[in-house]
Amino acid sequence: MTAVSPVSPPTLIVIPCLNEALHIEALVEKLRTSLDVLEAKVVIADGGSTDGTRQIARRLSAEDPRILFLDNPKRIQSAAVNRAVAELGPGFDYLIRIDAHASYPDDYCERLVEDALATGADSVVVAMQTEGFSTFQKATAYAQNSKLGNGGSKHRTGAAGHWAEHGHHALMRIAAFAAVGGYDETFSHNEDAELDYRLGRAGYRIWMTDRTSMVYYPRTRIVPLFKQYFGYGRGRARNILKHRAMPGLRQMLPLGVAPVAFGALLAIINWAAIIPFGVWAAACLGYGVWMAVGERNPYGPLAAISAMVMHLAWSAGFWRELLDFRRRVVG
Repeated sequence: MTAVSPVSPPTLIVIPCLNEALHIEALVEKLRTSLDVLEAKVVIADGGSTDGTRQIARRLSAEDPRILFLDNPKRIQSAAVNRAVAELGPGFDYLIRIDAHASYPDDYCERLVEDALATGADSVVVAMQTEGFSTFQKATAYAQNSKLGNGGSKHRTGAAGHWAEHGHHALMRIAAFAAVGGYDETFSHNEDAELDYRLGRAGYRIWMTDRTSMVYYPRTRIVPLFKQYFGYGRGRARNILKHRAMPGLRQMLPLGVAPVAFGALLAIINWAAIIPFGVWAAACLGYGVWMAVGERNPYGPLAAISAMVMHLAWSAGFWRELLDFRRRVVG
């Protein structure tokens, strides 16, 4: 692998954030060691935080000229990255996107740049593992790390380095990012997969690295988890509608969950209507028991509940977006 040279490609590290006062300073501190090595600057793009994040970011910017504060009035992550690249990107070769509510190895940024230089990739994506602290968060993390929750997604499970169509966004060549128009800001979720589709169509190459990864911390309660996956479902539907690209089997299987769940309400007319719902619930709970017994993890049954919430929310969000689109077309 090509090591980062003494004269490295200038790199812009962007942290979109909203109400991350508990995490932002420690995250920036972890990134400081990479700044000189990569001739990098960190941009904290804040979407209107009300918990003190903005004050912390401004203080860090005043203390270190390599740390920049940027207001993000549109609030969403895609808009934050787009604005950072548009206003601050000239003069930088690479963009690294950092999620505020996650943790990273000390050499994360260096490994990304090394892989980009070694492979010539226009984008380097990473595998993502989830971890939790509270009981529900641990169970949700366990679900998201399992096939029950992620369907075998390689950017969730990790794999040997390979060329890919999609992965968790980490590094992009700014020239490629700008050439395809950056993120589509009409997407509040799934904007990464939508951009990867356009990168691939334009002939740019995406490399899934196995030299580094990140850890994400999932939602700690059912309602926020449901809202998150409802948004993911809507984003996936928008992606399909925009590009007329059929989803893979992994995405198609959960689509039936919302219709099955709502169809179960017809059991008041005919008891057989609940059978499909019962089969799905039994399959999920059975998988959870298998995880508890086979993998000796006490969170298995609760992980099955988290997975069911994710399945139902994703499916409901997908159908909501699809039906909204049809109403707009008809209207």
